[in-house]
Formats: sequence, C-alpha cells, structure tokens
Amino acid sequence: MEQKTKLLLAEDDENLGLLLKEYLIAKGFDAELFPDGEAAYKGFMKDHFDICILDVMMPKKDGFTLAKDIRIVNEDIPILFLTAKNMKEDVLEGFKLGADDYITKPFSMEELIFRIEAILRRTSQESQSSAQQVFTLGRYTFDTLKQTLSEGDNVVKLTTKESDLLKLLCQNANKVLERNYALKSIWIDDNYFNARSMDVYITKLRKHLKDEESVEIINVHGKGYKLIM
Repeated sequence: MEQKTKLLLAEDDENLGLLLKEYLIAKGFDAELFPDGEAAYKGFMKDHFDICILDVMMPKKDGFTLAKDIRIVNEDIPILFLTAKNMKEDVLEGFKLGADDYITKPFSMEELIFRIEAILRRTSQESQSSAQQVFTLGRYTFDTLKQTLSEGDNVVKLTTKESDLLKLLCQNANKVLERNYALKSIWIDDNYFNARSMDVYITKLRKHLKDEESVEIINVHGKGYKLIM
C-alpha cells in the first residue's frame, strides 16, 4: 500500500483551516492542521512531514519565522506560503527563506492541489538529479560546477544565469520546464521584466547549442520551455 504524502498545514483561520484539511484528505493527502505557528513548530518537531503549507499572518509565530525555524531543522522540506497580501516584499521575503512557492488568498482548491503536486514533482526530480554535475548534450559537455559548455578543446564559459537556466533545462530534459518555476528559482520574482530577461538567456543558450542538431530548446506555449535531446 502506497504511503500517503504527509502535509503540515498551519492556518489560524479555523474555518479555512478545516476546509483545507478536509479537502486535502479527500484528495488523498495525510493532512495535519495547526492553529498557529508555535503549535505548528511543535508538531513539526514531533513528526515527519513531506511538505509544509504555512499561512504568513499567524499569531504566536508568523509564517516567515516558522519557515526560518523549520529550515534550521530541515533544509530540504518543500514550503508553500499562503499569503493574503500579494505584496512584492512578502513574496521576496518568502523566497529568501527558501520557499518553493506561494499562493495568494483567495485561491481555488484546485489551484492549491496543482501547486502542491508541482512542488512535490519538482523536489522529487531535483533530489534524483541534484547529484549530477555534468550533463552530455550531443557533442557538448556541460559542467555545472565549472559553468562551462565544451566540445573537445573548445570551451565556452557560461554566465551564472546561463548555467543555472541550462541546469534546470537539463534536470527536466524532454519535459516542460515551467516558466514561473524557472523565474522564481533563478530570478526570485516572476515579474514581466525578469520574464523578458529569461527570454534573452534562452536565446543565448540556443546560440551556444545551435551547431548540435540533436539538441533543441523549444517554447511550449503558455507553459514554458522544453530541452529536447
């Protein structure tokens, strides 16, 4: 029997918290609800969880403080913030603390499930591929530590953003790399200007790889990019 994904839910709005918990359980998760940040931290220390969903505005210990405390104990557990204010400062603060995603209230239950599943899928892929530092792209060798793309004696030094973006594409080779995820992972904020910047870097990577016919970076309309190789 497959073990259910165990989810820590910290939400001080009792009605919303119970509604979310019931919905998550109905969708096959093992969800445990805590009414404030302090109770959630105690619960986290007592049990094993696979993902944390934290409301930002909570009594006793707010979501950001709770996330900091959780990160001291566990650097890798995925964290999704629930925020009532779609303020850039809140979003940036969340990502600085190592958040995987955020969702602004009010939100649909379907969107929450989609975000949770996307995070779990990504973190699962990352844990499998994070140990890999060197990727082969046709005739090219991409070294993520050295940030180089080489073909024999011909070595191209990539910028940090080029390297980070190519690494994400390699980790998701032949699958869609979600645009927003790439933006949040590398640029922290998925605003219009950063999105335009990412398009420029995709163009640069295509130029670096243009002589290798077996490798292609394609646009997936409305979703993101796909590295085909």
